[in-house]
Amino acid sequence: MIAPAGHRTVRRHNLALVLGCVAEAEPLSRARVAERTGLTRGTVSSLVDELITAGLVTELAAERGGPGRPAAPLQLNRNGPAGLGLELGVDRLGACVVDLTGAVRAQRIVPSEHVDADPEGVLDALAELAAAVRAEAALPIAGAHLAVPGIVGESAIVRLPNLSRWAGVDAAGGLAARLGCATGIANEADLAALAELWFGRTPADFLYASIGIGIGAGVVIGGELFRGPGGRAGELGHMVVEPGGPPCRCGGRGCLERLVDLRDLDRSARALGAALTGAVALLDVRTIVLGGLDPAVAEPLRAAVAAELAELDPPVTVTVSDPGAGGALRGAAATVVRAVIRSPDGGR
Repeated sequence: MIAPAGHRTVRRHNLALVLGCVAEAEPLSRARVAERTGLTRGTVSSLVDELITAGLVTELAAERGGPGRPAAPLQLNRNGPAGLGLELGVDRLGACVVDLTGAVRAQRIVPSEHVDADPEGVLDALAELAAAVRAEAALPIAGAHLAVPGIVGESAIVRLPNLSRWAGVDAAGGLAARLGCATGIANEADLAALAELWFGRTPADFLYASIGIGIGAGVVIGGELFRGPGGRAGELGHMVVEPGGPPCRCGGRGCLERLVDLRDLDRSARALGAALTGAVALLDVRTIVLGGLDPAVAEPLRAAVAAELAELDPPVTVTVSDPGAGGALRGAAATVVRAVIRSPDGGR
C-alpha cells in the first residue's frame, strides 16, 4: 500500500514546481507563478522566499508605470549554484562552468595526447583544467559531470574503444575525490544530444550522430534521452555496415567507425547513409543531427549524407549541430544545474 505524501514531500514537490516555473518562463512575478502552478499566492510567496534564501532565485526591481502595487519579477540567480562539465576526448580535454540558466560562464578545451597514458595522470590534468574554469567563473559549484566517448556504468567506465586503458576505471569517483564535489558520468554523444535538445533548434525526436575519431549517437524520443536498459543505446559506430570488413577495436569487423574517413567524403557518406537508414527504420526518427565535425567538412558531409537518405519515405531531415548548443561539454555541465532545478532542496 502506498503511503500518503507527508508535508515535507509535498513541500519538496512544490519547491521544484515553483523553481521549474521560473526557469521555464522567467522573469515572472509571484502572482504569475501562482497562476501558472495553481498554488495559492501565500504558498508561492513562502516557497519563493525559501528559494531566494537558498541562492537559487533573485527578485528584480519592481516594474512601475501601471496601476496598483508594482510586481517584482523573479528570475534564476545567475550567481547561484553552477554546473561543472568535463570532457575526456580521444585527443583533447575540456572543462566548462554553466550558471543556473545554462549559460557558459567559463570554458577551456586543450589538445591532449593521452591514448596510452595512465588514466590517473589524465584525471589529474582534468582536475587542473576544472580548477582553472572554476576560478574564472567564480561561482559555487553544485556538482560535476564527465563526458566520455564510450559505454559507462554508474560511475566506472565499461568500455572506451579508442581509449583501451580506461576500461573499469572509476573515473567519476576519481574526479569526485579530486574536485571535492559529487561527479556523474555519461556518454559524450548522449550529452551532446541533450545540449541540442536544451539549447539548439531540434524537434522532440531526433538522432544525434557524433562524428570524430570515433562515432557515437544520442537518441532523443519524445524530448527524453533514450539510453537503453544498459546504457548502450546509440553505439552507432559499431553497427556493421560491411560484413567481413576491416577489423575494429571493439572486436567486430566492418563497423561504421572503421569505414568513415572524412578525407573521403563520398565513401564516408555512403557508410553513414547505410547505418543511418537502419537507425531511422528502427527508431522512426525523422531528424538526423551531425555533430563533432570540423566546420570545413560539416556542410559537404551533411549534403552527401542527405543525398544518401533522399529516397526514404517519410523524408528525413539531415542537419549540422547548432554551434550555440555547446556540445557534450555544455550538456555535461547543464545536466548538473537541471538536477538542481528538479530537486532544489537536494532531496532533503
